[in-house]
Amino acid sequence: MKKPIETVSIIGAGAVGAAYASILHEMDRHCVSLVAGGDRGRRLRKEGLMVNGKHYLIPVFLPEDLSKPSDLVMVAVKHHHLDEAIRDVKNRVGAETTIMSVMNGIESEEQIGAVYGMRKVLYAVTMGIDALREENRVTYTTQGKLFFGEARSAVPAERVARVQAFFEKAGIIYETPSDMIRILWWKFMVNVGINQTSVLLRAAYSVFQTSQEARNLMESAMREVLMLSEKAGVNLSEEDIGKFGIVLQRLSPQGKTSMLQDIEARRKTEVEMFAGKVIELGKRLDVPTPINQKLFNAIRKMEAGND
Repeated sequence: MKKPIETVSIIGAGAVGAAYASILHEMDRHCVSLVAGGDRGRRLRKEGLMVNGKHYLIPVFLPEDLSKPSDLVMVAVKHHHLDEAIRDVKNRVGAETTIMSVMNGIESEEQIGAVYGMRKVLYAVTMGIDALREENRVTYTTQGKLFFGEARSAVPAERVARVQAFFEKAGIIYETPSDMIRILWWKFMVNVGINQTSVLLRAAYSVFQTSQEARNLMESAMREVLMLSEKAGVNLSEEDIGKFGIVLQRLSPQGKTSMLQDIEARRKTEVEMFAGKVIELGKRLDVPTPINQKLFNAIRKMEAGND
């Protein structure tokens, strides 16, 4: 068996990346590092991160750093930064490195695998974390759960078992489903629904927890993904929409989706990866996607206003 995972590099110190970096640092401050270049790297080195009111000065590797590769690389950037991130982690990836993307969407694993090989890549999504980010300050009340594993596998492979053992030691809550492709599509459906409608309504989770009208709008966007999944052979169902309702009620009422946080901070959103991808798949699979077209148009207009 390969040696246990001892070192982790995280690229993307936003809400999710910072939360996991802090958890790993609490276990062993020598096990975790960040990857960042330019002004971002210099700022992280100087200022560190504030997570739930605690200051973390986590080592930062510049992309050009040639020190020993990490056992695990976690990719937690926004969709529009993925190509740059793939280049920046090159020196952190060695012969025995496992790469895990905790990004939104259904394509990041294939993009990473196209460069480093799919044998290095594990599929992963986070669900239920309610992290909020303001500059280098992150707060969260619930860790949620990290789903990860092979695309489809009834029995966890050795590389999955290595990560399981490491996460158990760190106290990271996880699950390793036998069908990660379906889980990826489920999270995609959820994000297409709540992330985008939260922007349209400028709504925290409390609105969706208490307003049937808000949930109806959210679910109408999700159902377009459900129809796409049937054509793609993934076969999500109405029951899968209902499952998110349970997760939703556990989130902090004051919490906000990452997309709403981006709009409020005048950052670029991931609308191309959500509604844009739904529209693209709809054309390819001959599925009408009018709700996501309206969401795409509205959010792009908001972005233009921010610019």
